[in-house]
Amino acid sequence: MLNYDIVVIGGGPAGLAAAVSAKRNGAESILVLERDKELGGILNQCIHNGFGLHTFQEELTGPEYAGRFIGQLQEEQIAYKLNTMVMDIGANKVVTAMNREEGMFEIQAKAIILAMGCRERSRGALNIPGYRPAGIYSAGTAQRLVNMEGYMPGREVVILGSGDIGLIMARRMTLEGAKVKVVAELLPYSGGLKRNIVQCLDDFGIPLKLSHTVVDIDGKERVEGITIAQVGPDRRPIPGTEEHYACDTLLLSCGLIPENELSRSLGVEMSPVTSGPLVNECLETNVEGVFACGNVLHVHDLVDFVSEEAASAGRHAAEYILNGARHLASGGRDIPIQAVEGARYTVPRTINPERMDEKHTVRFRVGDVYKNCYVSVYLNNERIIHRKRPVVAPGEMEEVVLKKEQLAGFPDLSQITVKIEEA
Repeated sequence: MLNYDIVVIGGGPAGLAAAVSAKRNGAESILVLERDKELGGILNQCIHNGFGLHTFQEELTGPEYAGRFIGQLQEEQIAYKLNTMVMDIGANKVVTAMNREEGMFEIQAKAIILAMGCRERSRGALNIPGYRPAGIYSAGTAQRLVNMEGYMPGREVVILGSGDIGLIMARRMTLEGAKVKVVAELLPYSGGLKRNIVQCLDDFGIPLKLSHTVVDIDGKERVEGITIAQVGPDRRPIPGTEEHYACDTLLLSCGLIPENELSRSLGVEMSPVTSGPLVNECLETNVEGVFACGNVLHVHDLVDFVSEEAASAGRHAAEYILNGARHLASGGRDIPIQAVEGARYTVPRTINPERMDEKHTVRFRVGDVYKNCYVSVYLNNERIIHRKRPVVAPGEMEEVVLKKEQLAGFPDLSQITVKIEEA
């Protein structure tokens, strides 16, 4: 059996940043396991720019951003295995994996970092009626076909869902000569970043229809047309509002689901809101010595925030290796963070004022669009943060910074509350 201090599952942006951070913080032997044929994860197919403004203070493409971290991984001489699928994680941190060269093998880890990323919601999860013709793709699959494989999925395109990948693919398909007829979104607001709506739809004259969904797909062998309809507050189609678009391709961009089958089988406690693990301020799950970061934890907007979060997970995993149980038993208690009144969830879910850094960033998303509101944080019943915002929306992640000295001023602290308050 192989033995490593830390095994990182996933070689995308989260896994790379976590591994590099763990090595720089004192962990000796680290192994990264990646199921694809190359490191970098989803970044390899994201050839547009806009990455790295926070991390490297310059604008990079996805492959360039991944290349920076792959370079750091190689500088630190961190081991990795490609084309390697993790089959199971045992309760005693034994990782069972397999690849073509070694067959099935086991690795004993002292700590594990979960960085498996996320997957797209499929047509089967969306319950769209109609036949099953060719020409229906998830936006990420279409992105891979166009940017990496050199194939054009279609020439006349309708996109369902306004997630960031769908918005970016509306622009990409247009630049490649396709005609994007419409982007339909079930919700009354977009699921993507505001800048992507402007740069990818508005700049190319592509209409975005909110509160609309696909109600029928024409064609048996190949998509021949799509019918969309307006939906009411109950999200059911309104009869008489149908519009038909002749097209040969339907792209689906209807949200991302964290890849947590391994986490569940390990017994990691999951959030019903994010479908990701519940973690403390060290990004440690309820299973001791198992940490989570990146999109497997909750879906991020920017890869820079993924890298920042993953670096924190790597540092804490290294501390866990070096200090063992003392890292956990440093006194204090876990204070729950409650997300209410507009805030849907927080990462982390609990925070230990004794163990936390001098400052800690709490990230969360809201459940609706709120204008002229305040982002507020309460310690017990006392408000310590009251920040005015012109608008907050579900497509943009929010954050608040908690300071250790603030929390230390409340010796009887039993609950931290994050909420949106109307102006």
